[in-house]
Amino acid sequence: MDFSGRNAIITGAAMGIGFATARMIAKNGGNVLLVDINEQLLSESVESLKEYGREVYGYVCDVANEERVNSAAAFAAKKFGKIDILINNAGVYKDTYGILFENSDSSMWKRKIDINILGTLYFTRAVINGMLERGYGRIVNLSSVAGVYGIVSMADYSMSKGAILGFTKALAKEVSERGVTVNAVSPGGINDDLKANAQLSFMNRSGSNDECANLICFLADESAAYISGVNYIIDGCRKKM
Repeated sequence: MDFSGRNAIITGAAMGIGFATARMIAKNGGNVLLVDINEQLLSESVESLKEYGREVYGYVCDVANEERVNSAAAFAAKKFGKIDILINNAGVYKDTYGILFENSDSSMWKRKIDINILGTLYFTRAVINGMLERGYGRIVNLSSVAGVYGIVSMADYSMSKGAILGFTKALAKEVSERGVTVNAVSPGGINDDLKANAQLSFMNRSGSNDECANLICFLADESAAYISGVNYIIDGCRKKM
């Protein structure tokens, strides 16, 4: 992969899959704006990427806040001149994990909608026109195996990630002929502790953040120019829903 001359925005980038992706892009020549709500962790993550000699910035942003999202996109455009890559990674699920739908309430659902769905739409809308004007763009949306299979006690989260798949496929049909590709990645059981939740896959291990970042970066690279509107599942051949 070669991201020389490319500029990326990555949401939820202070840790996990988002940070692994930011590191991979910077390591391979790209400039990156890391977006996250955790200011301290974001600052530490940005500092750790400066060793690669690229332009790396952090922007504190709640992706559910459209005004703040637009400010982040404007900041990136000012710093980089253009945005080539958008990785919509920010999301939330743990706050209601294990709660059956019958015991849930609307505040839980709205949080998933605001962050997982609207956050993705806000950032995409903030950069898509510039990509179309230049005739180049790579958008990768993080969904989940929950959005593909549906997972018990995660009905609201499954709903929100399923929505991302529909959005990805529809948007790809609108923009692919104009040089912008839109794809989704659906992780399952990603954890740098490869023994964590090992029982969920036939590989009997978890996937690493770097393994997921490799897939995301492939889709963000120029070599994936003929791929759009596709969802890639990365779950080690999942055995339990």
